[in-house]
Amino acid sequence: MTGNAHPRTAGDGTTSRTRLDRGRGALGPALELVHTGRAPTRAVLTAELGVTRATAGAVAAELEALGLIRVDARPGAPAGSQGRPSHRLSVADDGPVALAAQVHADGFRAALVGLGGRIVATAPGCETGDADPAKVLGSVVEAGAELLRSTGLRCVGAGLAVPSAVAEPDGLALNPLHLAWEPGVPVRRIFAECVRAAGITGPAFAANDINLMALAEHRHGAGRGARDLLCVATGHRGVGGALVLDGRLHTGSSGLALEVGHLAVNPEGRPCHCGGRGCLDVETDPLALLTAAGRAPGPEISLLRHAAELIRDSYDDLGVRTAAETLIDRLGLGLAGLVNILNPDRIILGGLHRTLLEADPERLRAVVAERSLWGQSGGVPILACSLDHNSLVGAAELAWQPVLDDPLEALA
Repeated sequence: MTGNAHPRTAGDGTTSRTRLDRGRGALGPALELVHTGRAPTRAVLTAELGVTRATAGAVAAELEALGLIRVDARPGAPAGSQGRPSHRLSVADDGPVALAAQVHADGFRAALVGLGGRIVATAPGCETGDADPAKVLGSVVEAGAELLRSTGLRCVGAGLAVPSAVAEPDGLALNPLHLAWEPGVPVRRIFAECVRAAGITGPAFAANDINLMALAEHRHGAGRGARDLLCVATGHRGVGGALVLDGRLHTGSSGLALEVGHLAVNPEGRPCHCGGRGCLDVETDPLALLTAAGRAPGPEISLLRHAAELIRDSYDDLGVRTAAETLIDRLGLGLAGLVNILNPDRIILGGLHRTLLEADPERLRAVVAERSLWGQSGGVPILACSLDHNSLVGAAELAWQPVLDDPLEALA
């Protein structure tokens, strides 16, 4: 060929350069499809992206070259299936990871999380807290840094889950009451400083733990496939909620949407730190269960673990069952009100609420159906969260998002 030859043309009539450009534009969407398990084969990836087989192949090959996914060398098909076999796609077991950190009322924990929501390594959890946020965040980041040093894995960034509303755009923890931190702590800035001081590369993020639980469950767990997903959960103290609308986490104008813990469900109930009375936050959390059952919180284990074990191990005890049923009824009342307002297509419950659902699913569903406008006409599915450490996985999703948006730019 001479220098005046026309550009080489692909079989679909486009030049190889055009196909490459189109493929690069599809890298992010393609990675997200593999990451969330929605493209297990190259054939599915081709259909989901709406591109040619050649372009999908080029996209998959480039993601594999970046160390993010694996493409089976030989195409295969399940036994009994029809059609042309397709190469299977999976996330790379030895690929990069995100550092995920979580702070809660009883300490902190850290983990490394790969694509697909896969927890690669975890550090021993700390079961004591501290009133100094810089000290706590420095400790959890150092635990994560040690994991990175021991595994030798590349880090794309870090994410932090905190039991507080986190205001945007400044990343302020507005109500970290159960951490004994001052309101308005600049948690994102402090976390980012700790990440940099530990020599960890990549951006750092922070968000509310229940929001991150919902994000993780929507992408990898019980919420996968839902369009409008409501998540309500107890942590070690209090109650939080989150909403995924049309497939996207809804955080409101400044990150403070869906503070469901302050929905009143018992007008004569316990005083709440918000100034109200009988809120979900104080009527359906682990402390409420232990108090209603006449059990003193034990210093040796967390409130959440103590309450969950009490239900699982002693549900035949009349006092425990009565206390649990009281919490179920109040939780159902709150969920019914949320269903009336939000009209979700699925509800998932975490923390102690998951344990209450598992203890008596029919009672909870009956309360929601009786009290909600649309409950009598089919109801909304109510499921238990299915991921272990889902807030940690959600924290990692924050760090993975820039890579999902633009793999080439993020990994450059």
